[in-house]
Amino acid sequence: MQTELSRKLGVEHAVFGFTPFPAVAAAISRAGGFGVLGAVRYTAPDELKRDLDWIEAHAEGRPYGLDVVMPAKKVEGVTEADVEAMIPEGHRRFVRDTLARYGVPEPAEGEASGWRITGWMEQVARNQLDVAFDYPIRLLANALGSPPADVVARAHDRDVLVAALAGSVRHARKHQAAGIDVVVAQGYEAGGHTGEIATMVLTPEVVEAVDPLPVLAAGGIGSGQQVAAALALGAQGVWLGSVWLTTTEADLHSPALTRKLLAAGSGDTVRSRALTGKPARQLRTEWTDAWDGPDGPGTLPMPLQGLLVADAVSRIQKYEIDPLLGTPVGQIVGRMTSERGVQAVFDDLTRGFERAVDRVNRIAGRSGPS
Repeated sequence: MQTELSRKLGVEHAVFGFTPFPAVAAAISRAGGFGVLGAVRYTAPDELKRDLDWIEAHAEGRPYGLDVVMPAKKVEGVTEADVEAMIPEGHRRFVRDTLARYGVPEPAEGEASGWRITGWMEQVARNQLDVAFDYPIRLLANALGSPPADVVARAHDRDVLVAALAGSVRHARKHQAAGIDVVVAQGYEAGGHTGEIATMVLTPEVVEAVDPLPVLAAGGIGSGQQVAAALALGAQGVWLGSVWLTTTEADLHSPALTRKLLAAGSGDTVRSRALTGKPARQLRTEWTDAWDGPDGPGTLPMPLQGLLVADAVSRIQKYEIDPLLGTPVGQIVGRMTSERGVQAVFDDLTRGFERAVDRVNRIAGRSGPS
């Protein structure tokens, strides 16, 4: 599963694996793919440094990258406290009432609140980059479009490729104009923030629009046959995220959530603004139903919604409140039916890819794999 881009980066398979877990990122790279560590949850530079040190020690010298969340335009002088003050009291009351209705325990006195969604703030992302550029990362990806021009230049000065996610041709062309090296065409089926165009339609559109830039296909991909289809559509690789959530190296800290993922079908996700304020595909739960229903107050725009629900989501996860328990995940969740190691996932991907290529060769009147 090699392409020009995978050869350029020195990886065996053109499989780029996004994950918030350093153990998964390292395992992806060891298996011959390209591990990409999601940085949005790191609010303290020392925490990111600790995990990049761990990847360095366990990736066996294989290449890896980092995914950040930063806006292309800077907003000066805005702090988290300033943003918190903009959240209406009615929305806070809705959160309190919903948690009480499901019996979600209050945090213990003096207990630190859960993970705060502050990685979207530009200064947090810049602090992450100050750490990351001291490591031999080969790719910097941004989940909110093209990063600021000075960040692109800083990456290029270090021979680091820059990738950006796009849900439409319009977004992809903006990335190309901004000097981005790799465009990730993320289809509607994908987990997390995603647009409205399906991967099968979006990928060839983006490939044609930004030629000769390499394009990675994302969204609904979890088998070798789908990898072959993505390459047939002109992509130079695939960007996979959801499939790693149920690997043995992942650390969800919630057996109940793992069970829900393994039991879910491809129709058990919903594209909802409940988590961050932007449409993000996730498991459908009574929490998403409450926010999306007619009796709710309506979600707030990003980043207000994320800050509003961060502590609530942490409590739901800590106490494993099953009706409310969810996570961002794509429609490929229907194929995620067992826990297995990252290497086993790659073994299945390569076997499926070979079968698909053999099938196409037979149809085309050729014998043997290409």
